[in-house]
Amino acid sequence: MTSPARCAAALILPAAVFLPLAASAPAAAAAPPRWNILFVFADDWGRYAGCYAGAHGGPDGRPTINDVVQTPAVDRLAREGVVFRNAFVSAPSCTPCRSALLSGRHFFQCGRGAILQGAIWDDTIPTYPRLIEEAGYRLGKSYKVWSPGTPADAPFGGQAHAYEKAGRRPNNFSEEATKLVAAGSDPAAARAAVLAEMRANFATFLGDGPADSPWHFFCGPTTTHRQWVKGSGRALWGIDQESLAGRLPPFLPDVPEVREDVADYLGEVQAVDAIIATLVAELEARGQLERTLVIVSGDHGMPGVPRGKCNVYDHGAAVPLVARVPGGTGGRSVDDFVSLADLCPTFLDIAGAPVPAGLAGRSLLPLLTSREGGLLDPTRDAVIIGRERHVAAARTGHLPYPVRAIRTRDHLLVRNFAPDRFPMGMPPEGAVDPAAVAAETYAVYADMDAGPTKAFVVAHALDPQWRAVHDLAFAKRPAIELYDLRTDPWQVTNVAGRPEHATVEAALTKRLLDALTAAGDPRVGPDPVFERPPFTDPDAAAGQRQPRRQARQAVRLAIPEGATP
Repeated sequence: MTSPARCAAALILPAAVFLPLAASAPAAAAAPPRWNILFVFADDWGRYAGCYAGAHGGPDGRPTINDVVQTPAVDRLAREGVVFRNAFVSAPSCTPCRSALLSGRHFFQCGRGAILQGAIWDDTIPTYPRLIEEAGYRLGKSYKVWSPGTPADAPFGGQAHAYEKAGRRPNNFSEEATKLVAAGSDPAAARAAVLAEMRANFATFLGDGPADSPWHFFCGPTTTHRQWVKGSGRALWGIDQESLAGRLPPFLPDVPEVREDVADYLGEVQAVDAIIATLVAELEARGQLERTLVIVSGDHGMPGVPRGKCNVYDHGAAVPLVARVPGGTGGRSVDDFVSLADLCPTFLDIAGAPVPAGLAGRSLLPLLTSREGGLLDPTRDAVIIGRERHVAAARTGHLPYPVRAIRTRDHLLVRNFAPDRFPMGMPPEGAVDPAAVAAETYAVYADMDAGPTKAFVVAHALDPQWRAVHDLAFAKRPAIELYDLRTDPWQVTNVAGRPEHATVEAALTKRLLDALTAAGDPRVGPDPVFERPPFTDPDAAAGQRQPRRQARQAVRLAIPEGATP
């Protein structure tokens, strides 16, 4: 039997490219800018921010939830910097996405970092934090960088660079602010008290080093990861769930339970925005903003809903990417297709650190420093997305759900390598308790986080009005899916196999498989190692049964009379 070490090595040896037809990007400036780098990377934050509304937002021009969410801090970065309209993850699952980002590789080239539960970091894989540290950068981080996995945050140097002594309450924003409100604080004071811990952690980091040395701070709040407090969107942030009526994508039931769930999620997005505002304010107070690249993103789309987290459709794989560049031109929108794996070589170029051979990512520095908008590099016309295993126990035998996809401007082609398996995990064997589904991820379909939306869709599986939504979420999927985004921007009508789309389907299938082959993806090779141990290790879930916050019961807010958000 092949050893675990050999399996991991097989995943990282081949040279990597995103797409075989892509030419090299324009060369970066000869002298690295060596800006400070503040990177806010929020857990489960999909493409939701005010700057993605209107011209940046609705795929079919109609109002969306981006017209409701209020994100003044991110919007400021957009006004003063650049918005990437087509940023996507390598994998819509926390650990493999972060493995790709930190290493600049496709997720499937990261050894056991390609899966979530059971992930073990391979220290032979270079990562940008360690490389820029060797180039003279001082590192700091608060909260999540790389997890779940062993050792936690390993590609960032573990906890050696942690600045969290002031507190971790921003990670559980709605829960912690709710406690303060219940104890008598008004919502604004409660929010400020939680945010003060984030600012204190960052201030400690900034004060620990010489003023003239470059630094990189990674802020990884997990507040947008479930569970969050039921009703907190309205109580803490004043988000009226009814303002979402008519704005939800067609694969989310437009009913009060789901609208409230989305409103609560948007409240957590606004908490991330408040964290960003707090960090920027500290930079301004210290006179460091104008020599700091501030860049924000998330590791995949909305959790606990159909077509979201763990899916390669846009609702699961499209993410915000907004940057304020020192001395750069503000108010720009870039249409180039970029992957978060591009951030690794970008940060290396900024630091003047050596770029390892064989990376999948390509530096975004030319796009960051350009003064133009629109499509800047015509070779950036597509990205590759995929996943293997998320929750270990989701399927019998701890098997993965192997999928790869290619996303272009007009199409999304999805290749499901095991169409006989259920994409979100095993279905219920009998009657289900909606309350249990809302509170416990492992109750059923374990690759979708617990929550009210999941509970509603599962409970209405046989309701003719919602059966199609249920099947889009949980039913088995064909080997090939093709979506024409010109007529189906929400990606709900599979046109694979239709004669009028045959040419596009054949071309994209070939392009996808050629790119995977060139990158050495085991899924298209003779030995699909993801189908056996250590990637299907039956002990992989031990000690990791619940990702952060999953087991917590949602509670109703107790808001003192007269208090307002």
